[in-house]
Amino acid sequence: MKSKSVQSFIIAVLLFLPSVFNTASGQGKLLINDQGYFEMPGLDVIVFDDYYPMGHQSGITIVQNGVRVAANGDIRLQEGFAEKGPKKVERSAGIIQVQMNYPEPAFRYTVQVKAEGHKILISADLSQPLPKELAGKAWFQIELFPATLFGKSWNMDNQTGFFPTDSYGPVIGGDLEPYAEGKVLAVAPEIESQRMTIKSLKGNLQLVDGRIDRKASWFIVRTAIPADQTKSVIEWEIEVVPVKDYIYAPVIHISQIGYLPEEPKKAVIELDKRTGNFGAADILKINPDGTKNKVMSVPAVQWGRYLRYNYAICDFTTLKDPGIYIIQYGDVVSNLFRISSDIYDRYVWQPTLEYFLPVQMCHMRVEQGSRVWHDWCHLDDAVMAPTNHLHFDGYRQGPETYTEFKHPQHVPNLDKGGWHDAGDYDLRIESQAVSTWRLAMMYELFNIDLDVTTVDQVKKITTIHKPDGVPDALEQVEHGVLTILGGYKGLGRFYRGMISPTRKQYSLTGDASSQTDNLFYSRDLPEGGKTAYQSSVMDDNWVFTEDDAGHEFIGVATLAAASRVLKSWRPEMAAECIKAAEELYTVSAKKAMVDERIAAAAELFTTTGNKKYLDAITSQKDYIISHMPGTAWAVGMIYKNITDTRFRQDMDKAATDYAARIEKENSGTPFGVPYKPDVWGDGWDIQSIGVKHYFLVMGFQGIFKPDRIFNALQFVLGCHPGINTASFASGVGVKSLTAAYGVNRADLSYIPGGVASGTAIIRPDLPELKDNWSFLWQQTEYVMGGGETDFMFLVLATNQLLKK
Repeated sequence: MKSKSVQSFIIAVLLFLPSVFNTASGQGKLLINDQGYFEMPGLDVIVFDDYYPMGHQSGITIVQNGVRVAANGDIRLQEGFAEKGPKKVERSAGIIQVQMNYPEPAFRYTVQVKAEGHKILISADLSQPLPKELAGKAWFQIELFPATLFGKSWNMDNQTGFFPTDSYGPVIGGDLEPYAEGKVLAVAPEIESQRMTIKSLKGNLQLVDGRIDRKASWFIVRTAIPADQTKSVIEWEIEVVPVKDYIYAPVIHISQIGYLPEEPKKAVIELDKRTGNFGAADILKINPDGTKNKVMSVPAVQWGRYLRYNYAICDFTTLKDPGIYIIQYGDVVSNLFRISSDIYDRYVWQPTLEYFLPVQMCHMRVEQGSRVWHDWCHLDDAVMAPTNHLHFDGYRQGPETYTEFKHPQHVPNLDKGGWHDAGDYDLRIESQAVSTWRLAMMYELFNIDLDVTTVDQVKKITTIHKPDGVPDALEQVEHGVLTILGGYKGLGRFYRGMISPTRKQYSLTGDASSQTDNLFYSRDLPEGGKTAYQSSVMDDNWVFTEDDAGHEFIGVATLAAASRVLKSWRPEMAAECIKAAEELYTVSAKKAMVDERIAAAAELFTTTGNKKYLDAITSQKDYIISHMPGTAWAVGMIYKNITDTRFRQDMDKAATDYAARIEKENSGTPFGVPYKPDVWGDGWDIQSIGVKHYFLVMGFQGIFKPDRIFNALQFVLGCHPGINTASFASGVGVKSLTAAYGVNRADLSYIPGGVASGTAIIRPDLPELKDNWSFLWQQTEYVMGGGETDFMFLVLATNQLLKK
């Protein structure tokens, strides 16, 4: 029987809804809201508010019953994407118009969307007739999200079929043959919550599978743009009938792992924005015989509006008894969670060190019992990149290489160490360095001595679940140092990164050994020729260089920290690390001041004890105080060693002001952390600020509260916005991302311990994390130097701080 508090909550909602639907929803009509998009209960049509068409975030977007089901409604050519121009919103008329422009070939047009009840009418006008070279290559189309349509039906003018889980031929003119062509398409007509009808009032529709060679693509509905017209070249009517009396069901956001007894415990309840009465939540303990005992009832205290939802907070910090629990709020029940003093002692941070980092190791063969995660790879690294070259994925080489090497010369010492950068196989200096740095920090601060892996650098074989008597964290530090020092030895400086020379190689998924032939490129060999060590095939990674003081100082800090933890195990390597770090610091310190110099000086002082590095910090007091977010945490690392009275007085005041600023930022969301995603989810940044906050707490005793650390961890473990409650860390927690953008994404799979960027924003206000689709890199991609080691650090820091 439900409690009185829950009963009263349900009654309040039922009494509240009739007035809501009569006022806010325009009695079932799509209206343009204050955010500038069409809205009614259960249906939103967003018109060109997003700007990432490559990531299926752009154009006309349809959100049906709280879930994004269609996107990228726009005119498409075979290559490239249009640029957004002025947008005009006529709220009273229910019309939104957007001007668009393809720069090459020059092609301008306007898309108009008009609401009629729960239908939208779409039309497009061209500024001039379609250029002849685009005839048959231009379409107005909208993309349908695949994962929720698999096994559902479609009907096009009584031609019928099912949406398949994989794409199938025949192939005609480079595309899969359309499933059907006609005037009216019914999508999933048998499912009330997914039913959609698309009607072409001018020209025919085609239903096409866009996944011919990229499983990341979506189903496409399209109409060809005629070559001799400019006005209303297409006219569509889309009808989406939302569930009757739709209200967004409450979502209970908690850690998918659970909590230490002394850990702050807050359930964030996400509700329909029209909710006015919040009631209470019951916490139930699961007994060994399966029965449940209510242990407490917690008021749901209104936090307020955030994004498109209303939020309430249930604080149950006083609950400390060990056990398995659930939270019940009305008819909604949370996932299980534990309270225990050993909550973080196993399978939380450990999978990252136990699985993810070994699997990502480059230049190795990685085995686990009968499984080979990947074979020997990239043993031909690397060829110097050509100058004045704009590559892909952010890589570019300027007019010089800053070294004696020229393209296509082979650069030595780069065929060892490092980790593949998550969803692809490149190695960036900042990701390699930060991962190595964090591992060294954790080994030093938290004494992580887990040993479940054998790393044989001579044979280049890593074996998961085979201990070798050496802490895994140390072996991973060594692996990171090998690539960082390798760059310094080979190039005389740090590399910018190493990446595939062609897009085809870059986009390959699966076994990393398939990317190259593992033989050094030689232009002296005839075509097709090869020896035991060389081949005529130019498939070797290209190494890029740069002049970037920030990246250089990150590398310096990493080598300084690594030298301390490697000293007793690899003394020769430790000596090389500190020697290179000091040499590089001397060179880079002559450049313009950057935040990262403070961290580099702090690590060098900690390693060497040389006061000149402490002086290098105190002499930059004015810079530090004016750049607190990027420098104060590094000062915190060595603050106890600073005796300069004036510096400490001014720094304490700046730290106090900064602490107040942090508290204000934390209070800006119901999750207790700043959440400001751009294209990618914000999980990596939130973890990074959590890690840096640890050094503020420890360095400036009594000034900074530790809450940001705990909240950042809980955010990653499931307490984040949106309908999806999954932990961003794959395989960690009751519910986690088990289809993620890693190297095995083509199999809709995951790597245990990989940590995704997490919930992104579909502009302007829809938080989204699609955990049934591993191809939205902006939501589910793993990355080195971002989530993985920072996540480990947050877990270990929380455990340390709350167990003191």
